[in-house]
Amino acid sequence: MTANQHPDPFFSLAYRSCRENIARLARAHPEKSEWPVPACPDWSVRDVVAHLLQNCRRVVAEVPGDISPPVAPQPNTPLVHLLTAWEELDGVLAQVLERTPWLRRGMLLLDAFSHELDIRGALGIPVPDDHPALADALELATMGFTMSVNAHRLPALRIETPDQRWLVGAGDPAATVRGESLEVFRSLTGRRTIPQIRGLSWSSAPESWLPAFTWGPFTPPTQPIEASAGAVEQGPWFLPPSLSLRGVL
Repeated sequence: MTANQHPDPFFSLAYRSCRENIARLARAHPEKSEWPVPACPDWSVRDVVAHLLQNCRRVVAEVPGDISPPVAPQPNTPLVHLLTAWEELDGVLAQVLERTPWLRRGMLLLDAFSHELDIRGALGIPVPDDHPALADALELATMGFTMSVNAHRLPALRIETPDQRWLVGAGDPAATVRGESLEVFRSLTGRRTIPQIRGLSWSSAPESWLPAFTWGPFTPPTQPIEASAGAVEQGPWFLPPSLSLRGVL
């Protein structure tokens, strides 16, 4: 979907929530601005904020193309200056988003929410319940994963969370995978290892679909960057021989 559907103030509000959360975390822990962010190799907390500011500037300027190139930011800009510059874009961003194509709005929100989770993981701070960005970010992540499933010519898969379900791919689903919304989102966006993805609740062996978890800018890490939150267990699900029930739940 590349055409603008209609103005949607919710995107602005959800994105602002991510920005304000990140600013609050960063200002509360200024001594940790150079802490490494495991989900973003070679980047610090300050680098992630600079990346998000860069993306916001590109959308405000209505620069075409990818909004999230993995370019390392300048190392000498103080974190507080980055946060102030990002906040100053808030008003004009809300106006620009009203005419921004739905897909680009979604990419901006997904990127901000994903990196908020990355920063929280680096600082050891949990995610608040009912985050306003989760539903739309997960919707876009599922769309990208669908394209990957189709590109790999894989059988259809049903994805279920406590609140949503999606049919990924064409035809009748050959399997179902279930998990908490946040856990599914992190699995689809390159923040879970292959063993962690296997640890979701699968109705049959997941091996056929594992290649599809590499798509766009996302690749499962080789080592865990954060602990899995657990899967939603409902019904007689497949358990790999190496996993006990305790290890999945």
